[in-house]
Amino acid sequence: MNGPPPASFPAFDVSKSDRTDALTVVGLTVTYRMRGRDREVLQDVSFRVRRGEAYGLVGESGCGKSTVAMAALRYLPRNGKVLAGKIIIAGQDVQKLDADALRTMRANAISMVYQDPGRALNPSLTIARQVTEAFEAAGVAREDAVQRTLDMLRRVRIAAPERVMDSYPHQLSGGMQQRVVIAMALASNPALLILDEPTTGLDATVEAEVLDLVAQLREELGTAVLFISHNLAVIGRMCERVGVLYAGKLVEEGATQDVFARPRHPYTVGLLRCLPTAGRSKDTERLDTIAGNLPLPGSAIHGCIYADRCRLADDRCRREAPPPYRVGAAHGDQMSRCHYHERATELPRAASQALPPQETLRENGPPALVLRAEQLSKTFHVSGTPLRAVDNVSIDLASGETLGLVGESGSGKTTLAKLMLGLLAPDPGSVLELDGTQLAARVTRRNDEQVKSLQIVFQNPDSALNRAHSVKRLIGRALSRLAALRGPAIDERLATLTAAVRLPERYLGSRTRQLSGGLKQRVAIARAFAGEPRVVVCDEPTSALDVSVQAAILNLLADLQRERGVSYVFISHDLHVVRYLSDRIAVLYLGRLLEIGPAAAVFDGPHHPYTEALLSSVPTLDAHDSKARIRLSGDLPSPAALPSGCVFHTRCPRKLGAICEQQDPPFHAADADHAGGPPVHRIRCHIPVDELRVLQSAIRDDDGKTTGDAPENATRDE
Repeated sequence: MNGPPPASFPAFDVSKSDRTDALTVVGLTVTYRMRGRDREVLQDVSFRVRRGEAYGLVGESGCGKSTVAMAALRYLPRNGKVLAGKIIIAGQDVQKLDADALRTMRANAISMVYQDPGRALNPSLTIARQVTEAFEAAGVAREDAVQRTLDMLRRVRIAAPERVMDSYPHQLSGGMQQRVVIAMALASNPALLILDEPTTGLDATVEAEVLDLVAQLREELGTAVLFISHNLAVIGRMCERVGVLYAGKLVEEGATQDVFARPRHPYTVGLLRCLPTAGRSKDTERLDTIAGNLPLPGSAIHGCIYADRCRLADDRCRREAPPPYRVGAAHGDQMSRCHYHERATELPRAASQALPPQETLRENGPPALVLRAEQLSKTFHVSGTPLRAVDNVSIDLASGETLGLVGESGSGKTTLAKLMLGLLAPDPGSVLELDGTQLAARVTRRNDEQVKSLQIVFQNPDSALNRAHSVKRLIGRALSRLAALRGPAIDERLATLTAAVRLPERYLGSRTRQLSGGLKQRVAIARAFAGEPRVVVCDEPTSALDVSVQAAILNLLADLQRERGVSYVFISHDLHVVRYLSDRIAVLYLGRLLEIGPAAAVFDGPHHPYTEALLSSVPTLDAHDSKARIRLSGDLPSPAALPSGCVFHTRCPRKLGAICEQQDPPFHAADADHAGGPPVHRIRCHIPVDELRVLQSAIRDDDGKTTGDAPENATRDE
């Protein structure tokens, strides 16, 4: 790696910043006071967001993304302070504003939408009161604020806004809550809107609706957007430019299309390789990962801050901090803090993509069924009203197989999982078997072997792990319940188990509060595998994790399945993740199974119109992907008043007419040829499968452009 270094330039000419910028950040350095020391969490960060522009900020948790937002709002915690630099919003230097001017700026020039809308809304106040307060803070009279609230709720596509205004936050879905928070943020028509992970935890259709809403309102109002997210596909869809933060430094910046098409920093390359993008599967390749961890805040690093994790790094990188190199790209200048930015895409992979050998025995024919559910139903009774959460679902699960469960929030995925685990009792007539033996309805009535055979990994390990106990005790307690293990045998099994989940031995004495999100999830997985389970239910196990940690967890789950023959029921809103890990996919809607089949068949089609809508809502990194998104009209109906006929007909873009409203559709075989046995891909729809295949293949030609006419009642975004 010899030769002259490329020319370097500053990130941008600060002197050119003027009132045409909604946000200008110049040389921002922020410290937090921790254990008696000031530790830098942001170092010399500079970027600008022009008026009407959407700028994405990406990076792992702990990189400083939210600190940038808090500094812009001048809302850092008590132990935080801006050590150097300037923050200019709509021409005003934020650091120089007095209390009154700062309050005015927050009310009129800048707004923020947080990740969890439930925590941003006051549970004791109606939606009307909270949104009108936002207008009143912007100087609108009380009597006018009510009418403006009504208009704004309509503008953010809330149906029946009068009813919503009289509701409390807990009476709204997550997507509705997020729309209300966006309405509050836009009440002042701000120059800058900061979105901090606004779609994390939302299902694909709601996420797409929220993103469409932000894009439309940005176009109408000319509002600039600072979009903070670890979802690179969302950034690719929403933002013209993107900045990549690592350990408090901006290591790459440029037009989103340029950065994602040809990244010039090894960290950006690593993040993009971690993604389980379309067409990737656990059976064909392992996801790449980024080894190591972020440096601790305030660490003294003389060379490149990424050198310890970079597989291109040499002595020069460890000795000299790279300046911001700037090169021309297709859509403007691209900046990278890497001495070897021209070779970034040559970054070697963390490990071989070759898959480890499959140890599950399959020589004697197809794998045996482990779990079978027949006509599984669950009805809740709320205030005397029956709510059918799961309705006659029949599925099976083979040894060493992953069944993905997908559908919008409220479709019954988690309820179905709880029925399998015995945490809920199904309705009379439901059948649930493990290895051909009837399972008791309640987990308390199952024998020890059955309890060990079905385990769960939750979305949030913090809520599932006792913070007062060490990692060794958390896993050891699960092992101690095994009658065959005592004393030294437990320690030996513990060492084997922690090695299997790639949990370093040095963390065994730690409390969970001392661990990162990825390490906590490894502890939760180790505990679930302590009893040698036959089936593990994974309920959104990676949704709150960075893409780098997510890739490591998905590789781990795939490896454990190959090594131990365990079966998974995998629940997730991220359809790319489901596609990567699942052998088969079941699509649920209002507790009803609408489609089930091999993952490739479900994704490639033909698919049920509901599956088609879900898949069309998934954002991709490809900026040229012009597939039409199908908007589903209205919200999910209430389980207390299920539609007659096909449960999906009230929102279906391909509804035929009266038959859909009056008759429950049968399952049709979607396999091209299943003469040798029962169909493995089935679709529950009145439209014949061959007709669905023609309709869906006509939507796009090979170039991704629409070639056929959409049905009259389908709403599509081009």
